[in-house]
Amino acid sequence: MKNILRRLDGFQKRHRRLALVVGLFKKYGDDRGGYLAALIAYYGFLSLFPLLLLFYTATSYILPHYPEAQRSLTNSVIGEFPVIGPQLRENAGHPLHGSSLALVFGLLGLAWGALGVSQILQETMYQVWDVPRRIRPKFVTRIVKGLLLFGLLGVGVAGTTVVSSLGSVLNWGPFGSVLAALPAAVVNIGVFYCMFRILSPPDVKGGAVLPGAVMAGIGWQVLQTVGVNLVSHQLRHASQVYGVFGFTLALLSFLYLAGQLTVYSAELNVVKARHLWPRSLLPEDEAQVARPGGREVGRPAESPQRPEHRPPPRPHWSTESEHHDETNGDSPRKLVSLIGIRRSDSEASVT
Repeated sequence: MKNILRRLDGFQKRHRRLALVVGLFKKYGDDRGGYLAALIAYYGFLSLFPLLLLFYTATSYILPHYPEAQRSLTNSVIGEFPVIGPQLRENAGHPLHGSSLALVFGLLGLAWGALGVSQILQETMYQVWDVPRRIRPKFVTRIVKGLLLFGLLGVGVAGTTVVSSLGSVLNWGPFGSVLAALPAAVVNIGVFYCMFRILSPPDVKGGAVLPGAVMAGIGWQVLQTVGVNLVSHQLRHASQVYGVFGFTLALLSFLYLAGQLTVYSAELNVVKARHLWPRSLLPEDEAQVARPGGREVGRPAESPQRPEHRPPPRPHWSTESEHHDETNGDSPRKLVSLIGIRRSDSEASVT
């Protein structure tokens, strides 16, 4: 069995693309990519409804006299979530209303609640790029990056809306939806490229994040197409068993797939930029290459070790003679106890 693995290992090392794929999967496992994708899905689920409510409120106040534009933007946002879009529209498709002061506080609260997904995306980028915690951005910088990310998502929604309307305007016939998917993929690539540039460390060059952006943009377009069948299957069976909770399970499944796509794309940037391939399929043969973050290829992040416990220093009043007595087993306390015993014996004999 080991000889077969060695042959497979040699085969993948001799082929550049296959070695890159193996290195990508190994890096994903080293950084616990499944755990990061699960966090993205969790915080994405918590941030989704505040973001949608914030979006509906902003469009209703920015475009009050253009209902058709509001409808197009809404359809574009809902279209990013196949199958479960109607449920999202039903649960979060109503804008906020009220006085100006209450509306401002409500929008600020929604923005604050939606920042969770931006924070975990930043942590994911720092993790895959092995940025030490002591030099990671502070709280204010992370908030600014999160707001920039939300602005980027708004621009992406507007671009997707324009692209999705090309099929009906240009009348491309039965292949209109297929042809419209090509410029939509280009828009997705641009959005992911800007997102990786915003969230990656500042010393990462623009060309280093381009491979991951292409992978993420095309993958997101495929996920919206192929993911329809996956989420529909999950939603149908989950609804039969769990009823209304089936919608939640289907949404979490879709968000987890999106989180995995994001993490894999970010890992691809790191693997290509730092040439972390080829990697060996055999753990004992894998070369240990130092990373900037202090770890090594093939070795997961370790928690810092606690300092060794040392006994407290001896008191300054301790003398050499006392130490000598304790070493010989005749400590001062023991001598005092012996003297007391002898004195009590002598007093008993006299009486």
